[in-house]
Amino acid sequence: MSQDLKDKTLDELERIVVDLGQKTYLAKYIFQFIHVENATGISQITPLSKAFREQLVKQGYTISRLSLADKQTDGDGTAKYVFTLGDGNRVETVLLLDGKRRTLCVSTQAGCAMGCAFCATARIGFKANLTAGQIVDQVNVVERDASSVERTNDDIRNTALPRGRLSADARRISNIVYMGMGEPLANYNATMKSLAILNHPAGKNIGIRHITLSTCGLIPAIRKLAREEIRPRLAVSLNAPTDAMRTRLMPINARHPIAELMKALRFYQERIRQRVTFEYVMIKGLNDSTSHAKILVKLLSGFLCNVNLIEHNPYPGCEFAGSSRERMTKFASVLESAGVETTVRFRMGRGIKAACGQLGADWIKE
Repeated sequence: MSQDLKDKTLDELERIVVDLGQKTYLAKYIFQFIHVENATGISQITPLSKAFREQLVKQGYTISRLSLADKQTDGDGTAKYVFTLGDGNRVETVLLLDGKRRTLCVSTQAGCAMGCAFCATARIGFKANLTAGQIVDQVNVVERDASSVERTNDDIRNTALPRGRLSADARRISNIVYMGMGEPLANYNATMKSLAILNHPAGKNIGIRHITLSTCGLIPAIRKLAREEIRPRLAVSLNAPTDAMRTRLMPINARHPIAELMKALRFYQERIRQRVTFEYVMIKGLNDSTSHAKILVKLLSGFLCNVNLIEHNPYPGCEFAGSSRERMTKFASVLESAGVETTVRFRMGRGIKAACGQLGADWIKE
């Protein structure tokens, strides 16, 4: 069992505290100091008595910390953080700025086992699952790293703060997307625990409507997610309207074909009555024709959904190229004419290989 206090929900901390002969309410101090005050050591949790802090240390409890190996910033304001894990593996996390919205794209695995042909992370292969504490700490570290964040809206520019400094509210991550390295539902328990920690009102208190989980389509996990008490917004990486094409792009489709995936998503939507986002990477000459768009319209019939069209982003050794803006616009018009809400996603962070499908591109060995 993990001895990392950052890896614990409040309920788990309460059990630890009681088992050590202490009052239950002390668990809330531990939780808040870790997830609000960003404490990096047990000695910093000052509401606890010195004796109890020493007891926790003697019992082997720690507060883990991700090691920040590198940070890169793009001209559009996107920032990419590279973290080194205790086992030597690395993960990348991306901060996206859009007015007052500060969205953090977190990783759940080092590398990925899904093998999607358009994704740089797949070229690395699967290395390790992250713990809930390691997922959550991506948020902690980025929030601490406030000094280099640019002012991106009038609200911040007009404050009385000296240039280069931001208020605590301005630094706060407002949205979380589980769209970084790895397949979140392949690391189900840690992903769900991290969601509970980030959503808890005593901690970061990030509203569940501001958290999105993206999956390539693991059907048993989608059905399991539908039964959870805490459910984030769900995004599904679809990328093709036919099985033959999707299997070429996403090997998981051979195990979970489109018809079965859509059946699971209907089950999910019937239970929770929530919009599903379909992500569709646009690849030149492969999946971007108007005929493909028409097939997609039929596939999505009856769903409460929206579609994000994403221009494919290049990485070393990739065989694909992104669709033209004209091609994407025509594709979007077919969907919109059929009543499907559609967004063409901007390619933020491409200059630092932080755009969709590029994470880990700097590590690919050609």
